[in-house]
Amino acid sequence: MLEHFDPNDIQDLEGARQAIGHILNLVEELAAENRDLREENQRLRDENNRLKGEQGKPRIKASKKPATTSTKDHSSEQARRRRKKRTRRPKTQDIRIDREQKLELDRTQLPEDAECKGYVPVVVQDVRLTTDNIRFLKEKCYSPSRKQTYLAELPSGYEGAFGPSVHALVRVLYHAVNTSEPKIVEFLAHVGVQISSGQVSNLLIKGQNRFHEERDAVYEAGLRSSPWQHIDETGTRVNGVNQHCHVVCSPLYTAYLTTEKKDRLTVIDVLTNLRPRAYLLLSETYNWLRQANVSESVLGRLRCLPHDKTLDDEQFNRLLDEHVAGLNAQHRRRILEAAAITAYHAQQEIPVVQLLLSDDAPQFKRITDELALCWVHDARYYKKLSPAVAYHRCLLDEFMARYWAFYDALLAYRTAPAPEQVPRLEAEFDDLFSTVTGYTGLDRRIAMTRDKKASLLMVLRHPEIPLHNNPAEIEMRRRVRKRDVSFGPRTEDGKRAWDTFATLLATTKKLGVSFYRYVYDRVTESGEIPNLADLIVKRAQQMNLAESWEPV
Repeated sequence: MLEHFDPNDIQDLEGARQAIGHILNLVEELAAENRDLREENQRLRDENNRLKGEQGKPRIKASKKPATTSTKDHSSEQARRRRKKRTRRPKTQDIRIDREQKLELDRTQLPEDAECKGYVPVVVQDVRLTTDNIRFLKEKCYSPSRKQTYLAELPSGYEGAFGPSVHALVRVLYHAVNTSEPKIVEFLAHVGVQISSGQVSNLLIKGQNRFHEERDAVYEAGLRSSPWQHIDETGTRVNGVNQHCHVVCSPLYTAYLTTEKKDRLTVIDVLTNLRPRAYLLLSETYNWLRQANVSESVLGRLRCLPHDKTLDDEQFNRLLDEHVAGLNAQHRRRILEAAAITAYHAQQEIPVVQLLLSDDAPQFKRITDELALCWVHDARYYKKLSPAVAYHRCLLDEFMARYWAFYDALLAYRTAPAPEQVPRLEAEFDDLFSTVTGYTGLDRRIAMTRDKKASLLMVLRHPEIPLHNNPAEIEMRRRVRKRDVSFGPRTEDGKRAWDTFATLLATTKKLGVSFYRYVYDRVTESGEIPNLADLIVKRAQQMNLAESWEPV
């Protein structure tokens, strides 16, 4: 940057300012490079120590800031959790009363003129942990004419050697409380239930078809309930192999889907509930490919393939090999993505998402008609700036104060949408993100945010959507906490069970349904709790999550 800089050339104050600015930015670059080299050096030392059978440098988290420290700067969590005024409500309001017992005073300890003035209610919560082991005597009959034996069936929910309460409790402990299988065995042993780890595993994985079917219905109802959806992804492991867990959610439901990859084709698979991949060539396909900068020569070669006909994965790839051979990997991937997106938009088996709310990951882009980006994710890039120069720290603090003030203005618009305010907010965005501070790292980051204007201001078109991807982030943490306890499933059946019960657990919570009572109801087939998909449809009609979308 300064290879041609000559101090003797400075003849005016403005030139001196520019030179000093260059020097300060050079200091920032060198400081950042030094930090990166130190971190890389430490990683190499740790790896060398591990290869020698030793341990690396322990990771010790920094101490929390004292309570007196100013919290003017917004962290990601502070931005997500805007402080709301607390409204107190009775603590016992949601407690179900199972029985009532009157407590009488000892009249011998009272004065003779004492009069009864009624009773003061006091609610005490308690549980009973005891076995309810049953010896069923199943009537047995024999028909000589038919030479057939008849045996009475067990009541619904009593499968194998365990009753419905054990079935429900094991699932709740494992999926909702994140208790490991050995600890579940240990807990039940304390209660008096004799069960092995293999039996616990079978209760969690085997015979879950009724739950898998309801999970699929929940996902489809959730997609149908709203034209916009949150989406996010995190790493997970299946039998020790790295895979990816995707979460798709709205205010009414949450769905988890674990896949081997996380690319754009996989995201399309996720949005179709992992149905067999399909491809379709239409004019939309070619428009998508032109926007992806695929050359006309490649598009011309593609026209020899069948059009207006949906093809499966094997058929489409075979046709590409036969008629469009010699494509490089990037062109082939773009063609597969474009044809898969076209087929996704054309199919009618599952609702098509019109807007995704996500972070800035590339695999989420250009699948739906509209894309909204998370402001909190964008702010994280500014938080990653670690200026070494005090002047640059001041510039960053001043800009972030303006950043969050504009964020608050968008929150106010979302609370009370007014179309006449849209031009003003767009102009404020342009003004804010046209700022040039002279701090190169900050100016580069500001320009990147400016380029995402349409996606960051999507709330001006659709006030229903949040400004951040907090719901998906929170739901993803469930999988992370589960992963910390149980590492990951070992089989495909286990992976499917993880996704199914995580979906049902998160959805029942959003719908205000007890997960334990839900599982118990399904095991016993009592039918007291309605189908979750029906509850989603009913709530969607009340909430109207598509108010700003034109009716189809």
